Amino acid sequence: MRILIDGDACPVIDITIEIAKNYGIEVIIFCDMAHFIEREGIEVINVSMGSDAVDFKILNDIKVNDIVVTQDYGLAAVALAKKAKPIHQSGFIYTEGNIDQLLFRRHLGREARRRGGRIKGPKKRSKDQDIAFEKSLKDLIEKSL
Repeated sequence: MRILIDGDACPVIDITIEIAKNYGIEVIIFCDMAHFIEREGIEVINVSMGSDAVDFKILNDIKVNDIVVTQDYGLAAVALAKKAKPIHQSGFIYTEGNIDQLLFRRHLGREARRRGGRIKGPKKRSKDQDIAFEKSLKDLIEKSL
């Protein structure tokens, strides 16, 4: 088991690394060339900039039982299909039971924006989200061991 982080604009990189160290789990951060991420002892894979370039690199590297930290529903769906365990940066765990609804909601949002509608963005990140993520990640690791 490894933890793969979709690192572009990910607010839980340091939390993930700290938890992974406590369990002795390898962490790999994926980001595009527009983001400079460096953490001691952690592999960082930089990919060229481009639409979904980071997602495609992660998809090619996912192995069974890997944990994938991402806010991208499409990446989460493919991770599930590859028998990995995706988790959102808010602590929400993607499952076969909820991914279709999330993808459909994403589709509706895109359609609304395409037609000129406005969709509210996410609220400002809170400390409660960090706590929820930490708890969910630990639970996910414990269940996977």
